[in-house]
Amino acid sequence: MNNSFDPSPGDPIMEQDLNYITENVCIITDKVYAHCQQRECFPDVEVDLEGKKFESIKFKPGFIVPNTLVVTELTNRPNFKRVRFTLRIPYEITTKEGSVIEGFLPDILKDIVLFIPDDVRDEFDFRIVVETSSKVLDGVIESDGTINFAVGVFIIVKVVGRVQLLIPAYGFCPEPPECEEFSPDGDICERFFEYEPFPDFFPPQFEDIYPDVD
Repeated sequence: MNNSFDPSPGDPIMEQDLNYITENVCIITDKVYAHCQQRECFPDVEVDLEGKKFESIKFKPGFIVPNTLVVTELTNRPNFKRVRFTLRIPYEITTKEGSVIEGFLPDILKDIVLFIPDDVRDEFDFRIVVETSSKVLDGVIESDGTINFAVGVFIIVKVVGRVQLLIPAYGFCPEPPECEEFSPDGDICERFFEYEPFPDFFPPQFEDIYPDVD
């Protein structure tokens, strides 16, 4: 087997390149021991705009409220635990006047069962990690200085432990591409030459507009 592999800068490592593994290395990383998904829906969230006009809403990552996480043993079910916590999701509403109104969606109470191994040393620490993806459903309704909207929330809950893993390596990462310099104005003619698509010069014919008509 040829273990020599020197990809060109920018070349992706494909599945067939697995034969070019150069070494096995130990890394320290977070390993996911268990995970599960859930959904929540809030059909009517109301926010007072404080006399301003609505512009946009942005959701921030959800988090476990401090001091709400409780992990307990399950009788006659080894290696599984009951996990309870309160999940809170922040949002920011930007108004047309430029101000920002911060708030939280209603708290989400979780009471689930997760795989968490029993046979571990006392010093090993499992962590419960959450990830969220929230979106407005069916638009925002603005009326009399308030807005109402529905929100759907996707939730992933993970059991994570920091471990040392042995993984295959391809050597050091290839040289990165050159950085693109930011130009506030740029050359308008250069943008025209490089990016403006060439237009159609002639009007469409009848058969171009109605291809199915004989």
